[in-house]
This record gives sequence, structure tokens and C-alpha cells, in this order.
Amino acid sequence: MRRNPLVQLILIHFREFVREPGIIFWSIIFPISMAWVLGIAFSRQSEIVQQVVLIENPGKQYPAFRDFIKDSKITDREIYGVKTTCFEKTIASDKLGKTSFRFISTDWDEGILLLKRGQVNLLMKEYPDSLEYFFDPVNPQAKMLFVMLSSTFNDDNQVFENSKISPLTEKGNRYIDFLVPGLIALGAMNSLLWGISYALIEMRSKKLMRRMVATPMKKSEFLISFFVARLLIAIIEAAILWSFSYAYFKITLQGSFIALVTIFLAGNIAFSGLAILISSRTANSRIGTGLINLVTMPMMILSGIFFSYHNFPDFTIPIIQKMPLTMMADSIRAVFIEGSGLVQVAGNSAILAGLGIGCFLIGLKIYKWY
Repeated sequence: MRRNPLVQLILIHFREFVREPGIIFWSIIFPISMAWVLGIAFSRQSEIVQQVVLIENPGKQYPAFRDFIKDSKITDREIYGVKTTCFEKTIASDKLGKTSFRFISTDWDEGILLLKRGQVNLLMKEYPDSLEYFFDPVNPQAKMLFVMLSSTFNDDNQVFENSKISPLTEKGNRYIDFLVPGLIALGAMNSLLWGISYALIEMRSKKLMRRMVATPMKKSEFLISFFVARLLIAIIEAAILWSFSYAYFKITLQGSFIALVTIFLAGNIAFSGLAILISSRTANSRIGTGLINLVTMPMMILSGIFFSYHNFPDFTIPIIQKMPLTMMADSIRAVFIEGSGLVQVAGNSAILAGLGIGCFLIGLKIYKWY
């Protein structure tokens, strides 16, 4: 009996898929693992603390808000080297579940610094009969937090008359000022990891590497050429994004240009080294795609590019801060909106450059042409 050619062709493709354990892992097991990890992180609502700055009124304490936080847990936390009093309160709602708030009592300058770094999205100032809210009106997280606080106060019979919103629209305090430096770092990561790793893996899978062995060149020269080419492309991409942001959003560089160049170059070295290490022995492009996603996806989600990583549970913050993309994005953001200089970014730059050089040397040692 003659078998149907279409059915046989479909079976051939299916067998090719199931015979590659690596492809099954990256296509099925890895997405399920990511969903499980992120699901646990976001579903544990009691551990997600919404942080709000409470602007201090020296020598003045108004009763309305103090009544609201009288049963709060009072802690002294060290925030960027300064001990700060925090009031932690968990509110239970039938519709929204449990929401934990941490009111950080500090002055205006420190509050604005926390806002720029993405640690908070909203500032509050208390008056005898009112509250004043300060936030960027285009920041969806800030607006959501304002709605949550307003409804919480009303549900708790804490009615503040004449409460008002004061939009933070000054350059450096806006959500777009937080976003663009992160996008510059993200663009560099994607350009280096995909541009180098995928190109090398494709060349190996198509047997093009065999021709390279016969040429009079060193392995190191071959790999460094990829880094230099992709670095130049990354610079052009970052310059275009920066130029557009300056022209349209009026985003300016408040810190040192040399510091920006230093951290950008260090980040590119780090991601180039990771790219070469990933592609040093991989010969299957589909497995290579999975390996690149394994490196890029967690950092893209966790590193505070689109929203602050301080939204994640407290125990994850030290781990997230050690990720290469987090270090690069935080440092670029500090140069852009905090006015940081070379001294402030030197530590992260050294770590990133060291990581990249170490990965490059390992990748060079174990690299195979075919």
C-alpha cells in the first residue's frame, strides 16, 4: 500500500525535532521553567512591597497620616549608605488581595534621588488636612500606586481634604529619563549577543568554519574582528537612539561623557565575551538560539529596563543587581540623570570588563572550528 507523501514528510520533520534533546529542552522545558519562576515571583503578593517616599516635615507631625501608620512595623533601613526610617503596613482587600506598603521617611532631595534610580515611583507630602502626591503622570506604575493609596485611605476612613497631584515633568524625573538609558544598555546586549553568537553558530553549522582553518590568521584575530565590528554597530545604534531622545524628549547627559564611554565600552566587552563563550562549541543553530535566550531573557525581564527591579521581592534584589545588564543599565542611568562621573561607574566598569575578558579567554581556549 502506497503511503501518503505529505504524511511521511510531516513525520520526518517531527522525528528531526524529537531526536534533538537540546531543542526539546529550549522549546518546551525552558519556557515552562521561566513561567514557573516568574509566576512564583509575582503571585507571592505579600512579598511585593510598594515603596513610597514620605517627605519629612521637620518638627511637624500631623495626626491624620500618623493614625494611618500607627500600627505599622517601623524599621531602620540603610538606603545608599544613609539610615532611613521606614513604616511598613500591609493592607488586605477582598478584591485586590494583600498589598504591602513601605513609606520611606526622608527629605525631598533624597526622595528625588530614589525616584531617579527607580526605587520608588511616587512621593507624598503631608499637610494638616491634605496629602500632596508627586509622580510622573505618564508612568503607569505611579498612577496605579496613586489609585491604590487613594482607595486605601478612603477605605480606612482617612479622608484628606484638598489633596492634590503635582506632576513631576522636569528633565531627569520623568519615566522616559529612566527608560532611555536602559534601552541603550539593552540594545548593546542584543546587538553583541545575537550579532556575534548567532553569526558564529551559523557559520559552524553551515561548515564555513572549515575554510577559516586554512587561512593564515589566528583564532583570536578572527574572534576579535567580530567584537570590533559589532562594537561599532552598537555605537551607531546607541548614538541614533540618544539623538532621537534628545531631539524629541529633550533628554540630556547630566554626567561625564568619559564615564558614559567607559561603562558603555565595558558593557560591550562583557556581552562580547559572553557571546563568544556561548558560541565556542555550539553547532546547532536552534540550540544556539535557546542558549542566547537563556542569557538574554532573564536579564531583559529582571534588570530594570522597562520597570524598576525593586518591584520584585526583596530577597531577589541583590541577585538582580549582580546581573551584567543591571550593572550596565544602572550605571548609564546614573550618568544620564544623576550626574555621575568616572569614579561612580569605575567599579561596575571593572567588573563588566573583567567578566568579558574572562569569558573571552575561556571561549578562546575551548573554541572549535567545526
